[in-house]
Amino acid sequence: MATAVRAHVWVGGKVQGVYFRAATREAAQRQGVAGWVRNLPDGRVEAVFEGPPAAVQRLIDWCRQGPPAAVVEQLRVAYELPEGLTHFEVLRS
Repeated sequence: MATAVRAHVWVGGKVQGVYFRAATREAAQRQGVAGWVRNLPDGRVEAVFEGPPAAVQRLIDWCRQGPPAAVVEQLRVAYELPEGLTHFEVLRS
């Protein structure tokens, strides 16, 4: 099995009020990726994904479009050391 990776992601555009967090959780669970997602006060969505490299990359690729009502205008990704997260959750804003 491949070593886990951790991606810290910030998504900008029309990404709040469009089911982005819940859809991200569903996508992460389908990919077997752990982490979290939350809304930021500046209108962006922030997320952390931990898991197998290919699964994390698929989730990052999914974030480039997000759910149907989203309009993603920017995506920033920073790779960090994995912390051993075991589940995915939506955090309160």
